[in-house]
Amino acid sequence: MEDVYKRLARHLDNTPGGFPETESGVELRILKRLFTPQEAELDLSLIMMPEPAASIADRAGKDIDLIEPMLKEMGEKGLIIHMSRGGNDLYMLAQFVVGIWEYQVNRLTRELVDDFNEYVPYLMKDIEKQKTQQLRVIPVEKSINTELNVMDHERVGNLIRTQSKILVAPCICRREHKMVGKDCGKMEEACLIFGGGAYLYESRGIGRTISQEEALEILHKGVKQGLVPQPSNTKDPINICLCCDCCCQILSNIKKTEAPAKIVNTNFQAQVDPDNCTACSACEDICPMDAISIDVSAAVDSDRCIGCGLCVTVCEFDAVALRDREDTERWEPPQTIVDTYMKIAGEKGLL
Repeated sequence: MEDVYKRLARHLDNTPGGFPETESGVELRILKRLFTPQEAELDLSLIMMPEPAASIADRAGKDIDLIEPMLKEMGEKGLIIHMSRGGNDLYMLAQFVVGIWEYQVNRLTRELVDDFNEYVPYLMKDIEKQKTQQLRVIPVEKSINTELNVMDHERVGNLIRTQSKILVAPCICRREHKMVGKDCGKMEEACLIFGGGAYLYESRGIGRTISQEEALEILHKGVKQGLVPQPSNTKDPINICLCCDCCCQILSNIKKTEAPAKIVNTNFQAQVDPDNCTACSACEDICPMDAISIDVSAAVDSDRCIGCGLCVTVCEFDAVALRDREDTERWEPPQTIVDTYMKIAGEKGLL
């Protein structure tokens, strides 16, 4: 039994999201809480491409009548991805993050949350090494000015207005923090899921379908609460997460590093006009990365600023503005999530 979970851990580690080994074996405890031994064994025969059950049965050397009900149940549990195309059921391997973990939002237990929080630092060490991240940071709409070189895929409102199917799901990060008594009080319905992803969530009873107008209202409410828009790292995103620096496992751990700006994929940074600055500290208070300090006027640490633009939204004196980053080559996100995963896999030497 122990061996099947070790093999599954290695299998998941060979996905773009990774699943690194630890000395404590906490990653195996997580898998044991999520997968039965039989499910773990079957998951070893899945790949990150949608396939019919017959193909998986051939690879596993199992009877299709035996494994197809298991595959459907694993899909319902959020352990794999189960979709329908042209009336045919297809199944594919889900990576741990972003993937299996996020699908557990309605199945969390205190024990699972404790194990995950112990495991996050190991995941983050893996993530920090990657040039291409699974999420990117784009500026809030109010912070965009006419001098910025802003593409359509960097306008968060535009990303929402182009979607025909939108679902809002609970933020698993804030939900898990609430379970352990560390609730920040910010809105929980904060994950916007688009297109096929929205249908997947809907089929599992996660979240609710909303209109473009309601999605924009959620976005505006999130910005007022100091949440950072993080879409999937593509021009055609499958989601936008509205993240806080206290609960979001990615932002909160990036914040602990010396140079968050060197980890995130972003094209903008804040700049202060000292002649207009009154040193009121509003920008310092809202900055999610502690990138702003106040002396005679506000000052921005370029190694820490991730270009979210929240500081611009609270400045009443036109002293803060976003500018194009000059310290790095402009980030051009891949077109689709498949392209992003292929790029990450290439960087990790998995191809």
